[in-house]
Amino acid sequence: MRVAVIGTSGSGKTTFAAALAKALGARHIELDAINWQAGWKDLNAHDPDEFRRRVAEAVAGEAWVSCGNYSKVRPLVLARATHGVWLDYPKALVMARVLRRSFARAWTGDELWPGTGNTETFARWLDKEHPIRWAWDTYARRRRDYGAMFDDPALAHLAKHRVTRPRDAEALIATLASSQG
Repeated sequence: MRVAVIGTSGSGKTTFAAALAKALGARHIELDAINWQAGWKDLNAHDPDEFRRRVAEAVAGEAWVSCGNYSKVRPLVLARATHGVWLDYPKALVMARVLRRSFARAWTGDELWPGTGNTETFARWLDKEHPIRWAWDTYARRRRDYGAMFDDPALAHLAKHRVTRPRDAEALIATLASSQG
């Protein structure tokens, strides 16, 4: 099983994908961890060919769960995926999650992706690219775009799952794990 997990920033993609990967005994592919290099350099903007190469290599396997929303590599991921999961939660829930996550990260100063040295700070909270602002500013557009993507006939090969409540996410993990059996 190869599962692509999408959703707006703060929806819980990484947490869901890690739990699903564990339940399936599959590799967890965090696109942010591939993209973000030391010093907050992102391959998506600075070296898109290398980003695509690394993602193509990651999704070449037979069992994985990916999480991320990068349009430059989305075709690579979706072409190999057997399942698509869209975490489509209400804006209030997403914002509560992204605020809680950002606070915890800034408070602890933990490195976000091992070996990068990248940490979150309170000083960056008002930046346009910070996850809090990004989630707020892009929520409606992403919801519309993901809805259109899920309806796209080009993705008819995917078993699609739109999750609108966190409790349904837990049930979906159990369902997918048992169906792999």
